[in-house]
Amino acid sequence: MYSPLQRFAAVLIGLVLLAATLDAQTASTIPLSVSIDAVSAAETLQDGIQIQAGAAALRITALRDDIIRVRISPTGTLPEDASWAVLPESRTKTIPVQPTQDAAAVGFRTAALDVRVERNPLRIVIRDLSGNVISADALGRPTRFQLDGFSIYKQISGSEHYFGLGDKTGQFDRREQAYTLWNTDVGPQESVDPLYKAIPFFLAMNGTQSHGIFLDNTWRTWFDFGKRFRDTIAFGAEGGPLDYYFIYGPSPKQVVEGYAYLSGKPPLPPLWALGFQQSRYSYTPESKVREIASRLRNDRIPSDVLYLDIDYQDRNRPFTVNSTTFPNFPGLVSDLRKQHFHLVTITDLHIAHTPNQGYKPYDTGHAGDHFVKNPDGSEFVGVVWPGPAVFPDFTREQTREWWGSLYRDFVKDGVSGFWNDMNEPSVFDGPGKTMPLNTVHRIEEPGFVTRTAIHAEIHNIVGLENARGTYEGLMKLRPDERPFVLTRATYAGGQRYGFTWTGDNAATWNHLRLATQMVLNLGLSGIPFVGADVGGFNGTPSSDLLTRWVELAAFSPFFRSHYDKGSGPHEVWANGPEQETIRRRYIETRYKLLLYIYSLADEASRTGLPMMRPVFLEFPEIFAPNAGFDHWDSEFLLGPSLLVAPAPFGEKLDDYVISFPSGSWYDFWTGEKMPPQPSAPPIGDAIMAKPGTHFPEQHRTHPKLDTMPVYVRGGTVLPMQPLIQSTDETPGGPLELRVYPGDHCSGSLYLDDGHTFAYQQGKYLRQGITCEADAKSLRLKFHAREGSYTPWWKFMEVVVYDWPSARAEAKVSGSAYPLKTTYDPKQHALHMTLADQSAETELSIRGRSNP
Repeated sequence: MYSPLQRFAAVLIGLVLLAATLDAQTASTIPLSVSIDAVSAAETLQDGIQIQAGAAALRITALRDDIIRVRISPTGTLPEDASWAVLPESRTKTIPVQPTQDAAAVGFRTAALDVRVERNPLRIVIRDLSGNVISADALGRPTRFQLDGFSIYKQISGSEHYFGLGDKTGQFDRREQAYTLWNTDVGPQESVDPLYKAIPFFLAMNGTQSHGIFLDNTWRTWFDFGKRFRDTIAFGAEGGPLDYYFIYGPSPKQVVEGYAYLSGKPPLPPLWALGFQQSRYSYTPESKVREIASRLRNDRIPSDVLYLDIDYQDRNRPFTVNSTTFPNFPGLVSDLRKQHFHLVTITDLHIAHTPNQGYKPYDTGHAGDHFVKNPDGSEFVGVVWPGPAVFPDFTREQTREWWGSLYRDFVKDGVSGFWNDMNEPSVFDGPGKTMPLNTVHRIEEPGFVTRTAIHAEIHNIVGLENARGTYEGLMKLRPDERPFVLTRATYAGGQRYGFTWTGDNAATWNHLRLATQMVLNLGLSGIPFVGADVGGFNGTPSSDLLTRWVELAAFSPFFRSHYDKGSGPHEVWANGPEQETIRRRYIETRYKLLLYIYSLADEASRTGLPMMRPVFLEFPEIFAPNAGFDHWDSEFLLGPSLLVAPAPFGEKLDDYVISFPSGSWYDFWTGEKMPPQPSAPPIGDAIMAKPGTHFPEQHRTHPKLDTMPVYVRGGTVLPMQPLIQSTDETPGGPLELRVYPGDHCSGSLYLDDGHTFAYQQGKYLRQGITCEADAKSLRLKFHAREGSYTPWWKFMEVVVYDWPSARAEAKVSGSAYPLKTTYDPKQHALHMTLADQSAETELSIRGRSNP
């Protein structure tokens, strides 16, 4: 390891070389400082406008009616039009616009937006077609280029809230905070910045109106939401192009979907990836892995995945197995599959630097010239887990292909998924715990000019391209199976290659709170398949903390328990049978909800919407003036229908108040209808609330340890399946459809084989269900199914909540015979069983008259 003085010297040398490299690239073209002050000339384009501002050039174009792209260059020549994040088909799409100009401004209109560029001082102002300002450059603070970086300033509305930027700690709302985006190996992550992911996208909520801004820049970037200047958002980068996208809602859902249109939607994961997963650093030797698997099955804890961290490897060398501690690795994988477990192994990106030692990943990588270089052309070597290591140059298409081929033996052995860690990239002896900024990468990628680039430009996309190489490699090696890839570091667009998690958290109540907020912000940042290490990676949780964490994580997208060496047990059975029973109940609940969860995964793959959602994503009216909705930073929704309301401070023993969005709500556990709330406005693409809408605090609670408050939105048809022990198991019995009457009542079913791509050829099941109800009747309509997949159920049990009595007559359209009904007076629930309904059908239920 290097001394502090050596580290300082390395950083200093790196900065000097960085400045020299940048100087060589730009000294002849970019002045020391340029402010974009005034319009000197303007040219109308079919899709926007081209502006000269002295020596600078601005191109503002419309990709869609609701997405505007802004590119600015201080030299008059726009840089290369290429992106690691934005899909080529989205980035190059344009629409015709209507030019506008007057004495004060030039610009254009789309079907949704009025884009004005005020002439002097030059200011970009974006308004809706009613003239309301949505986003505007700050007065007196022009866009500025200094050295090789730039700064942009936007005005802040008095009531605006800001979300996104990926995995940031601290408060949920980014308002009055400042952040750096530079992928960094940090642990434990107690309220520090930066962390593992650089996603330079934020979503703004101004009352019920929403917009987003995505800065497509891979260099070290920064965002300041009114911390330095209370009336100004500032953001910028230390180098690279000034290229950003404005995305209009007006609903927050539309903004998130617009961002997914740019950066891509996630692939549909295998169903098993949504089950419960158990991991530790590390389960070793082989006998310990078998012990954990057997205990999970013997204790009947539903589960699908086990992990192997770095200790399964030979001397921590990726793509090897320690034959002493794992003497029969293929046999282990096979035996785990017989127990219905999928095995996921870690494969870090650092390849041991072992010339002439017969280590295949190094030998083939060196022969193919696949490693990142020093400025003198030699291979960069840095210390990580295997000791001296080299790093694949993932900006080369051929290097990603080589990397993907390294998985061949593991795939042949039957390993189900792969975990890419340490890919910030983390370098133990490097400056800032990463590579020197002047380390050389080679961009050899379709759509890009072939060139070299220093690490300062590439750093933030190493994790993205690492996961891409893994995902694409698995697609070639196992083309009929959906890959499972888990990555710690990524950039915008990382959702295209799989799952992520929040990194090395800690076993504290504060980190339990942070888990909710970080997962929600990652979801808003385009990554729906995300979770936090249950129980905290670092340290030993108290029994109550671990139980609360299991309860909460059962309603998150990615449900993995993982912990560090030296920490006490985090397994479900830790702390004795009483705690195990509670935790098992919540894992069982997740498996009963898998059809609902899988339908959310399907929705995410088609729209980009997160599975786990902040309340305002479904109910933007909670931010209406004087709405009075509390706990929007601790409560959350799983999909549109389940409200999860943990205590804001779980370590406190005090009662707390649960805030309900408008509409009717039901207790998930008891079926009890909660006190009425204000009527919800119509649900639509541009949901609007009346100013002053108030959400009174209606329900005070102090749940026991075994109860996490969960509520179902009135107007929900919620599918529930019989309990299974793994996703390999076919549920036995009928599909349960729980109907919670309310406004805009609907639900959906999605099912396929759970692991192949046959669904892309129509072998899936998707069905919408709607209902209408009044005081005396309910009509449940089954819409015709899409797809050819045959479900496991033959019958459906329909359960209607808030039904007043046992008196009921139920009949399916087209049938002359009534259905038999039973009544649960404790839950006020009416039950009936009917045959599976695949065609357009209506179930009608009426209350019988008194005899």
